[in-house]
Amino acid sequence: MTGRRVGMLLGAALVIILLAIWVSSRKVQIADNAAGMPVLKALKAQLNDVTEVRIAKGDGSRTTLRKQPAGWVVGEREYPADTTKVRKLLIDLSSLNTVEAKTSDPARYSQLGVEDVNGPTATGTRIEAVTAQQVHGIIVGKTSGAKSGYVRAMDAKQSVLATPTVMADADPKHWLDTTLIDIPEARVQTIDVAPSGQPAYKVARATKEQTDFTVSPVPKGRELSSPTVANGYGSALTMLTLTDVKKQDDAKPITQEPKVTFRTFDGLELQITGRVDGEHRLIMIAPKSTAKETADEAQKLEARVKGWMFEIPNYKYDALFRPLEEMLKAVEKKSDAKTPAASKKIGAKPAEPELPHSD
Repeated sequence: MTGRRVGMLLGAALVIILLAIWVSSRKVQIADNAAGMPVLKALKAQLNDVTEVRIAKGDGSRTTLRKQPAGWVVGEREYPADTTKVRKLLIDLSSLNTVEAKTSDPARYSQLGVEDVNGPTATGTRIEAVTAQQVHGIIVGKTSGAKSGYVRAMDAKQSVLATPTVMADADPKHWLDTTLIDIPEARVQTIDVAPSGQPAYKVARATKEQTDFTVSPVPKGRELSSPTVANGYGSALTMLTLTDVKKQDDAKPITQEPKVTFRTFDGLELQITGRVDGEHRLIMIAPKSTAKETADEAQKLEARVKGWMFEIPNYKYDALFRPLEEMLKAVEKKSDAKTPAASKKIGAKPAEPELPHSD
């Protein structure tokens, strides 16, 4: 066999080997993106090892969720996160399975919303679940129906349609634990209200069995719009939730900040101070106890709220610091007795007296 023939055979063998390698890798790629295959292959096994979750969008919004000994924390607020929401996100990511393979052409990523999140025109959301072993990254794009959406693993060119749908807001306040206060109406005894720049007043009831709260003092000559008008204060702290938080600053309190103090039959006292910051309505809470049975409750609540300002919905804020005037009957305008005479035109000729009719 000549050297030339040997060279040709070796060359052909090399081509066959390279072709076999390409076909093999192609089969692996197809298998990786086959229906039912996990998108983030190793995440399920490392789910309990996740210590951080990063969420980002092209518009610059960012959220960092960090696992602490006491639970998850929203890094941008340094405030406890809603553990249920974080757990659901991680479970959805680890359960994300391919429905079918989609484009691997970067020029077409934007059609599915799975382009790199590096500019304001990007519509997808980048999510990274961090463990000591690796970072599990994915870009979540547009949805396709109620149960699936387009995604692309950050280390892959191939995008896929996958299920379940993964929802991850990049706004930090979306991940906050919104639980604030939950004081049932049955516990509330008195409320001292001092609206900003308005007369102070007291809402109270003598016993738990008393249905309607009384209001005092009522200005002389005025009366409440109805016997039940102040009852809303009894439930004002029932399931009160926050929408955002910020740390209290060291600045001096704003002049005439409104205050309301709730006292319960069992000795819990909550002083709530309000503050308006542009379109935001904020409250600060100072709890204390005047009875042994509520001492532990007040201590735990103080540990959670001290040093924080909590944003609440505007209508909840307005209900806490309601001016007394809003609960009173409107003053009726007195009619002017001189009005008929005043309505006569100046210089008008007096009306002729009516003559008796002849029979």
